[in-house]
Parts: sequence; structure tokens; C-alpha cells
Amino acid sequence: MDRWLWAVRLTKTRAEAAQACRGGHVRVNDRAAKPATPVRVGDVVKARVHGITRIVDVSHVIEKRVGAPVAVRCFVDNTPAPPPDAAAPVARRERGAGRPTKRDRRRLDRLRADNG
Repeated sequence: MDRWLWAVRLTKTRAEAAQACRGGHVRVNDRAAKPATPVRVGDVVKARVHGITRIVDVSHVIEKRVGAPVAVRCFVDNTPAPPPDAAAPVARRERGAGRPTKRDRRRLDRLRADNG
């Protein structure tokens, strides 16, 4: 499993893939996967990588890392699109307006606390 995740470029390193498996962030056909879990064509892999849950169907099993155009053909990505974020107001100041006043700083801090 860890080798396949790394080979199809879902993770940057094989160690990162193995750590995700050990941490319970990878599931194959709704079962927890260990790094040594075999991957077969038709399996559904759910992997939480870099804060995003990727849901992919295995279409080709490869053992060695290949180029990105080839790696994309080894799985079908069924990851749902992220929900559109509400347009948060962006704090902008006019260029050359100088340093923010104490009042401006408080407004910026309040705006950041509400959004974050």
C-alpha cells in the first residue's frame, strides 16, 4: 500500500505513505490498511493526505514511481470537490497609506479573529 501511494504520487515520500497507513489515515475497501496491505485493481482507497481526503479507485497496480502523466492513469479520482468557501472580506490598504493606526490594527485583529 505505501509503495503504491508513493508510486502514483498521492504522497511525496514512501515514508510519508507508511506513516499515513500506520496512523490509520488510509483505508482500502473501508478497512484500515497497513503499509504492507496488497493493492488490487478495483480496490477503493481512501487516504487522508496533507489534510485532504482523497478517494481513488485503483485501475493499475505499479510498484515503481513513474512520471506524473503515467501515474494519473493508474487511478480514478473520485474525491468530491471542496465546498466553496464564503467570500471572506479581505483586509486591504491603499498602497502608500503608511503604517496602520492603532484603530486600524484593532480592526485588522478583529477581522482575523472572526475568519480564523
